[in-house]
Amino acid sequence: MAQVTPEVLWAQRSSNTDPEKNFIYLTISVPDVPKENLKLDLQPTSLTFTGHSETLKRTYHLELTFFAEIDTAESKVHHTARNVELKLRKKELNDEYWPRLLKDSKKVQFLKTDFDKWVDEDEQNEAPEDDFSQFGGMGGMPGMGGMGGMGGGDFSGIDFSKLGGGDMPGGEEEEEDSDDDDMPALEGDEDDKEEKAASKAPA
Repeated sequence: MAQVTPEVLWAQRSSNTDPEKNFIYLTISVPDVPKENLKLDLQPTSLTFTGHSETLKRTYHLELTFFAEIDTAESKVHHTARNVELKLRKKELNDEYWPRLLKDSKKVQFLKTDFDKWVDEDEQNEAPEDDFSQFGGMGGMPGMGGMGGMGGGDFSGIDFSKLGGGDMPGGEEEEEDSDDDDMPALEGDEDDKEEKAASKAPA
């Protein structure tokens, strides 16, 4: 079975004083790959991933050589039904961003910037707490789903009922009023037509 290189999204933060703010975000897109079907080998300068999806009949394989070293002991992995997410601690504290993720400067098609997590180097101090909560606190995701469900319920239960209860009666009244106004005129028109027809009949 042929191996497929999965799409990889990445972003980063940097700090020369706080290791918690000096890391790489990495998301490997491998839908329907259960934990028992994946193998992840994380080294200070490289990452090797292999995973198999029974439903998609597809085997994913990925090998990365990092631009600089990471601290494997302080790095974290989170597996979801669609992705394998990693937060890789940079070994060297440095305010400057890595110029790229990989040691080789050659561009690869499967590697893309994760714009949902990316923050410009000069603006990163304004955002790290939000980013940490989104990544580390995965319990926030069900909470977001719950909020979405509640919002959907409110929208369907209240807004639509208001629309249905407000517009329909008004529309019916308007139609009834217009019918009442038009009916005599229609009868008058019919009488006029009958009189004209009768006057023309002898001729």
